[in-house]
Amino acid sequence: MENLPEPQHPHAHLRASDTDRDQVVEVLRDALMTGRLTQDEHAERLEQTLKARTIGELEPITQDLAVPGQVYRPAAAAAPSNSPVPIEEPANPQDSFETVVGIFGGGERRGRWRVKRRTNALCIFGGYDLDMTDAVFEGREVTIWAIAIFGGVDITVPDSVNVRNEGVGIFGGFAARGGDDPDPNAPTVVVKGLALFGGVGGQTSSRRHRRKNRGHLGH
Repeated sequence: MENLPEPQHPHAHLRASDTDRDQVVEVLRDALMTGRLTQDEHAERLEQTLKARTIGELEPITQDLAVPGQVYRPAAAAAPSNSPVPIEEPANPQDSFETVVGIFGGGERRGRWRVKRRTNALCIFGGYDLDMTDAVFEGREVTIWAIAIFGGVDITVPDSVNVRNEGVGIFGGFAARGGDDPDPNAPTVVVKGLALFGGVGGQTSSRRHRRKNRGHLGH
């Protein structure tokens, strides 16, 4: 590993994250298993990976191992986001999902929670409130699968977020909607599912708070 070329990555000066190091470890593990690295070479490069502090120090470790499907792309190299709401891509997108349930009861998500790429909301004789006003999105497009049977799912999104309503109402209502002027850099929330003798509704944060304020003034 002597006389390595100077790092060419534009973000070479940035601090490396644990995700960056994990990516390099995966490439090194595969190289060892396929015989492109000896045990000693693997151990040496693994030690360098764990000691690396910047993207520039990580880059040359796998420079001669780059093959299709295994090119190291530092997480810090991602293009800066212009989204008006926070977007933080997960390290493992395939694990970005969760299921929430309201059966003969209710629940809620609000505050600084993480909106997974897929959220399953099942409500039977109960309800669930998904308020994304201050949430962090784990993708530029997230999907809510809402099933409301004699129950309801309420979804609140920031005004700048785009909403696509792809659900069906049978003896019930399915009407998720976003703002009138969504920001093209903001995430898209796709709402799918079924409302059977129940309801699935979506609104913007400003509409929700405006309605709440009117209710307070009425008292």
